[in-house]
Amino acid sequence: MNTLQQQRSQRQIAYWLLTGVGMIIIQVLLGGITRLTESGLSITEWKPITGTLPPLNDAAWQIEFDKYKGTDQFKYVHQYFTLAEFKFIFFWEWFHRTWARLMGLVFLVGFVYFLAKGKFEKRMIKPMIILFILGGFQGFIGWFMVKSGLVPEKYFVGHVELTTHFIAALGLLSYTLWFALSLIVKEEQKVQDTKLKNFLLLILCVLFFQLIYGGFMAGLRAGITAPTWPDINGSMIPASISELSPFTKNLVANPITIHFIHRGLAYLLIILIGIWWYRSRLVVNKKLFSRLRITVMVLVLLQVLLGILTVLNATYPNRFVLLGVSHQFIAMILLMVIVSLLFVVRKKQAL
Repeated sequence: MNTLQQQRSQRQIAYWLLTGVGMIIIQVLLGGITRLTESGLSITEWKPITGTLPPLNDAAWQIEFDKYKGTDQFKYVHQYFTLAEFKFIFFWEWFHRTWARLMGLVFLVGFVYFLAKGKFEKRMIKPMIILFILGGFQGFIGWFMVKSGLVPEKYFVGHVELTTHFIAALGLLSYTLWFALSLIVKEEQKVQDTKLKNFLLLILCVLFFQLIYGGFMAGLRAGITAPTWPDINGSMIPASISELSPFTKNLVANPITIHFIHRGLAYLLIILIGIWWYRSRLVVNKKLFSRLRITVMVLVLLQVLLGILTVLNATYPNRFVLLGVSHQFIAMILLMVIVSLLFVVRKKQAL
């Protein structure tokens, strides 16, 4: 394969991977809608093949509804549900699962096609294997999460399981994006600056914990426990942040504590990204870097604004769903921009 053919093949593979990135984003957003509409436990079984089609007649719908009636979520939260209301939550969980199947098919068909055409270079095989392992692992975590909510005295999926599913999805998203960038970003587009690189790693670390606490916020429905801003139910440091014993339990199970930490990490991210943005102003003649640099600052400000609006509208269900999904979407885009910056900014090579 000559250089021109190699470059064309790399672009084709990169566009296929970026299509996957787009599908993963949609999948995570569908997961957010499923969570916010309390739809996640509406399908009580995992049937990868036969579950592709939804119920096709009234009798089949009644069978699925009867299965759902056996869950504690129905008995204690949705006991008033009619069949029509059940169909609504069933749709979102079914769509979420169906999109995952479609995504897997797109990755598999693309892989077989490029393999048959001999477009993969030897260096791409290992990342491809890792990609498929991550995808399969994500599907397993998804079902494990659903099962966590189908046990007695559980009305929703566990917040730790939900967060694990969320973070694993973001890991798959980041890995796929990094793989694509390695095929289309040219050496001359990269920036060598060790200090900026290290600062970006610090930002990514803080963002990682922020995303974890975002998952905890969602899983514990912590937003509605304090629908006020800038205070938290009238206090900047609520007394109830240490009400559980031992204290460490508050860090993972107390909605108010999690709310407090999530807000604090958001403020810290603004400060860190602002400092990095100022320090990086001296990098010139790097168009890709400049675009990413501006984008990351705009996104973090927009994300904090959406977070505030989401909290303030937590008691209004329709607004809360729309703002919550938007908040999740911008979080993913912010992560992707930071991952892209980490790819573009390299440590200086020793002479």
